[in-house]
Amino acid sequence: MHPNLRRFRYACETAVAEACSPAQIVRRLAPHMLRLVQAAPCFVTAAHRRGHPDRYARNLIHAGDDGALSLFMLVWAPGQWTPIHDHGTWGVVGIVEGLLEEQTYMRVDRRPQEPRDRGIELLPGGLVLLPPGAVSTFVPNPDHIHRTGVAAGRAPTLSLHLYGRVLNDFHVYDRQAGTRERVRQPCEEAVGDAAPPDAAVSAR
Repeated sequence: MHPNLRRFRYACETAVAEACSPAQIVRRLAPHMLRLVQAAPCFVTAAHRRGHPDRYARNLIHAGDDGALSLFMLVWAPGQWTPIHDHGTWGVVGIVEGLLEEQTYMRVDRRPQEPRDRGIELLPGGLVLLPPGAVSTFVPNPDHIHRTGVAAGRAPTLSLHLYGRVLNDFHVYDRQAGTRERVRQPCEEAVGDAAPPDAAVSAR
């Protein structure tokens, strides 16, 4: 593992061990993600840039042995988007190249905090444009529900995504039906010395 990535991993493990809430963790890690993004020319290789013609790709960089952390490089071609989804954990995102677009959604049904899969009503929230060097964070409770991608006609995009668990499942929302479904998918090949987690996700 490259020294920049090793230092970032150590900062992540320290923050998780010392902080007592997801909000504190992401607050501590945002500056570290900014430094990692700025150092990307030193460690990004062709393996980090592996894409997919039909969907965005997730290249695993690190997965914690205890399942507590995972770091991916996401590769986006113009016109590639996620479904509407949540994470079930905290996260920190840094943009290496390109412009990533994020559309957030708010649950406005009568019982938005209930863990249920039907009767869900979503309304669009804010729209965020994340240029190179930008860092974004999110926490669960309430779920961070959003859709991200790269608009057609824009440049390809690389983004680093750190999650508070090995992200091997997530909820996908159907706004028209008012439902959500738990989804599991295999990850792309691991980058460098990372070992692929069991059934890690590739569609987030």
